[in-house]
Amino acid sequence: MENVLLEVQGLETQFITPNGTVHAINGVSFGITKGESIGLVGESGCGKSVTMLSILGLVPTPPGKITAGTALFEGQDLLKMNEAQLQKIRGGQIGFIFQDPMTSFNPVLTIGRQITETIEVHLGLTSDLARKRAAELLDMVGIPKAKDRLNDYPHQFSGGMRQRAMIAMALACKPQILIADEPTTALDVTIQAQIIELVKNLRNDLGMTIIWITHDLGVIANLARRVIVMYGGYFIEEAPVKELFRNPQHPYTLGLLGSLPRLDSDQHKQLVSIEGAPPVLLEKPEFCPFAKRCNYANEVCHIANPVLEEITPDHRVACWVKPKFRNVQS
Repeated sequence: MENVLLEVQGLETQFITPNGTVHAINGVSFGITKGESIGLVGESGCGKSVTMLSILGLVPTPPGKITAGTALFEGQDLLKMNEAQLQKIRGGQIGFIFQDPMTSFNPVLTIGRQITETIEVHLGLTSDLARKRAAELLDMVGIPKAKDRLNDYPHQFSGGMRQRAMIAMALACKPQILIADEPTTALDVTIQAQIIELVKNLRNDLGMTIIWITHDLGVIANLARRVIVMYGGYFIEEAPVKELFRNPQHPYTLGLLGSLPRLDSDQHKQLVSIEGAPPVLLEKPEFCPFAKRCNYANEVCHIANPVLEEITPDHRVACWVKPKFRNVQS
């Protein structure tokens, strides 16, 4: 892959709990190039957020532990860095927009102080210059009277404004990669659309690489160019966004797409639901983690776990029954 900015290979993360060891991430691998935008999708608990938190050393230890893998960022393995080295990467070269801006901000510090701290640490600017830069950032993300709002505390911002401020803080040092962890989940649909449009414009204007974590394929369709579908701690399908919507190859992906209302289909068509519940990962699955919920599963699905295989140069899927499944789709 040319111009690879971040390359992850064989990442595994576990959590030690009173009930046993949870195998949250089970050997995932992916790469992302400069200026690319990818979506990481799947239902809650599949491992999307833990994957990205693991890469940046943000998984709490204990109970979490990265047990295998590499994460090469510009040739350096993030998983082998100490905390001081990672602090230079986090916020500086890789920005992170967290899921809930209310709990991500420190409630006793002003918005301005929390943004200027990042700027001072990573860029070495004086407090006056950092404050000027913070006001520019708030203005860039669409907060009115940005200079005056620097003295406000998080509770004085609405949910949408807090999320914009979180984006401003993530962009403070012009990172090469911006990771957005379901940043629109707690917002109403109007504000969601505004935040998505904002990120798209920032991507186009600044040329940043974006990783957008979500359970909503509708959001991905409007934002990402490539999609990775995750289930049970594994990557199970990867394809360009248009290809994934046009030609899904994994039964789980088909189920996700079937649960979305579409404007280009029969309005009276009943939406699909995926029966059952996600697997409890107290044991690393030795068989397909989706087998118990899959209508296409056969005997081998309950015995061995498939690996991601190319079906076209830019489309990979992990499914034992994919030839039969493709016939069903056609």
